[in-house]
Amino acid sequence: MEAVLNNLTGAAELLAVARTDAVSRWDARALHRAFQWTRYCQRVHSRFRDKRAIRAAMERRLRAANDGLRAAAYFPGHADVTFADLSRCERALLAALLGNPALPRAALGSLLLVAGSSPDVGTGENGDGDAAGHCAQLIACKSACEVLRAARARTAAFPGGDAEVQGVMLMETLDALLGGGRGGGGEEEGRRGGWGEEGRRGGGGEGRRRGGGDEEEIGVGVGGGGGGGGGGGGEHAAQELLESMLQKSEEEDNVILVIASALRRKSSATAGSASRGFLLNWLLQNDQMLQKMCSRLPAEDMMSQVKDNADFRAAYCDVLRRWASDMTFDIQGGEWRPAGTTAGVSFKTLTRHFRALFETCPLLREDVETELKARKMADGDFDVEGLSVWGDLLAALAK
Repeated sequence: MEAVLNNLTGAAELLAVARTDAVSRWDARALHRAFQWTRYCQRVHSRFRDKRAIRAAMERRLRAANDGLRAAAYFPGHADVTFADLSRCERALLAALLGNPALPRAALGSLLLVAGSSPDVGTGENGDGDAAGHCAQLIACKSACEVLRAARARTAAFPGGDAEVQGVMLMETLDALLGGGRGGGGEEEGRRGGWGEEGRRGGGGEGRRRGGGDEEEIGVGVGGGGGGGGGGGGEHAAQELLESMLQKSEEEDNVILVIASALRRKSSATAGSASRGFLLNWLLQNDQMLQKMCSRLPAEDMMSQVKDNADFRAAYCDVLRRWASDMTFDIQGGEWRPAGTTAGVSFKTLTRHFRALFETCPLLREDVETELKARKMADGDFDVEGLSVWGDLLAALAK
């Protein structure tokens, strides 16, 4: 058993090394040996996952290995390898190698062949498909991401030709990766929820939307983007694509335009509906991106999502609350301004968002105004400009 435990330490080290420039010296033979290790780990997981005492010993050994790797200067940002991760060890190695620019081009040619030669693929506890198929998905994902990155927004006007084209490309790529396996975010949700329901949930933006996922899941790569959907290879590849789009902060404005364009692309096909739902769920789990999208785009361009999707509507209403809560009154300028700690908007823009919300969802108006009045009363219920942002919002909306 000690030999098996030592092998698990070696497997954790292998996955850590696969993300370093040490792979620049790997050839086809080294790749073959690396994948033999991952397949061994998958067999170990399959054999011992239901044996509590042995599993506990393996988990302790992996924790010790992770502690050692985190302490090593050569592995900055090391992400822990857990016992559950062993069931996807081959997939984790694939993702690490494909995401490592140091891997020689010559080795890439044999990577798919080596990864697809396993008789054990698909035996993970989540019933994932073969590694060759997943490798092809990741390669397609990386290629699509490079194409999407290549074109930048050339004009500040929305929507812009580049963003429209990239939005179509993004949805087509998600359609191919997801293959109709995911619903969610459909039109039928638009009749549920709203401002009042969000308030009863407790408001509070970030914690509610960050979402966790099953601790037994591993993302596209060990220490990669984290699990996106329900555990299928296509969803992990789709998550990898979206996270890759955000790696360069200077592209963020363009990413916002691309996502908005993609969400406007209507489709009655199952795959199209699945992709739109997946993209919406991903957006709702990225609080900063959602706030920046709401502030970057005209209010009218947000309304199709507000109308069609209850979760998006609740999140959008929560963004409006936070914008208003963050405002302070500039006595010299005689107007409300964002405090500057968040991606806020002007009072005029905030009012425009509320008006667009009322026009799109007229049944929400009564709930919204009731809450605004309650917040105004909490501020003292004064009818004097500058004392309560909620009172001034009510006055502006009444005009």
